[in-house]
Amino acid sequence: STVLADLVMAATGRLPATPGLGLAELGVTLDARGAVVVDEWSRTSVGHIYAVGDVSGRVALTPVAIREGHAFADTVFGGRPTPVPHDCIPTAVFSQPPAAFIGLPEDLARARGVDVTIYATRFKPMRHALTGRDDRTLVKMVVDTATRRVLGLHMVGDDAPEIVQAAAVAITMGACKEDFDRTFAIHPTAAEELVLLR
Repeated sequence: STVLADLVMAATGRLPATPGLGLAELGVTLDARGAVVVDEWSRTSVGHIYAVGDVSGRVALTPVAIREGHAFADTVFGGRPTPVPHDCIPTAVFSQPPAAFIGLPEDLARARGVDVTIYATRFKPMRHALTGRDDRTLVKMVVDTATRRVLGLHMVGDDAPEIVQAAAVAITMGACKEDFDRTFAIHPTAAEELVLLR
């Protein structure tokens, strides 16, 4: 399909601010973009040096950096080894319309060898029946066909970040498609589509 837009922005990402820190002299391995290479515990190639947040080149989001910092403290100082699940981070783009997602997209799930079932809908939110606007919302749920676990949720439309943030709790807890199906809908809302997907 064709999208008419007043402006197109190409965001190419950010580079970690590691130049000048002397990491190479310490033996800390950096990747091609200058990010500190870490394991699941945020440990670098030098066993007593750890890196969290944007400098690690994983996911450059403030809530992720905070969570990685807490996990580091729990692991190193609290005696509770705590990895951060980087596959299950709710994310939003505050564009017009906004977009939000959590978990795996369909193509990545398939690339990992998972047989997935896709549930998707495109609809006009009820509130626009009165406004006359023709704005549409898209919801797509990626489900592991064998286990029925929800692997990903993607949404474009009004309130997508708020709705995906709420659904992130269920998905992070390992909810299955049937858990969503058993949940009562609040009508009329855009969020009810999550429990009505067939």
